[in-house]
Amino acid sequence: MGYQRYIAFDVETPNHANDRMSAIGVAVVERGMVVEACDALVDPEVPFEPFNVALTGITPQMVAGQPTFPALWEELRPLFESGLLVAHNAQFDMSVLAKCLRDYGIFWREQVPYACTCQMSRRLLPGLPNHRLNTLCDSLGIELDHHRAGSDSAACGRILLRHLNAGADLAPFLRTYDLTAIRTVKAGR
Repeated sequence: MGYQRYIAFDVETPNHANDRMSAIGVAVVERGMVVEACDALVDPEVPFEPFNVALTGITPQMVAGQPTFPALWEELRPLFESGLLVAHNAQFDMSVLAKCLRDYGIFWREQVPYACTCQMSRRLLPGLPNHRLNTLCDSLGIELDHHRAGSDSAACGRILLRHLNAGADLAPFLRTYDLTAIRTVKAGR
C-alpha cells in the first residue's frame, strides 16, 4: 500500500456529546516500532460529566490551563499529515477529531484515509471473546493503562504492528473519513 508510517491516536472526551477532547495520545509507528509518542491533556472549554471523569480520570481541574484544541492542533497537524491515521474503534476517534475541527472553524482537509485496529482484529483474531482494546492487550501481552490516551494510542500502534508483522494486508482495512460530513464515505483507497 505504500504506507511506511502510521499515526496511531486516541482521544478522551469530557462528556456524552463527544465533540471535544480532554486528552489526546499519539504514537508514531515506523520501521517496525513505536518511534515517537505524545500524550497531552486538552482544555475542552465545555463542562465535564461524572461518567467521563470516572472513566478517564480526567477532571476539570486537571485541564485548567492546558492548551485548547486549536493551540494543540498547530503541533499535531504536521504529525497527522505524516502517515496513515490509525485508531481502535476509529469511528469514534475520527468523529471527535472531525467535530473539534468543525467546531473550532479549522479546515484541515476534506477527507483523510484511516484504518481501525478493532476492525482488523475482528477479522484477524476471530477467536477472542471480544475485540475491546483491553481484551486484545491482555491476549497479546501488550501493556495498557486503559482510558489513558497516551497508553491507548501506544497499544493501538502495537496491535497494528502485531498484525502487520504477522503478514496482514492493510488494503482491505483502509477507509476514507469525510471530515466535513463527519462519517466514513467508502471502503478501499
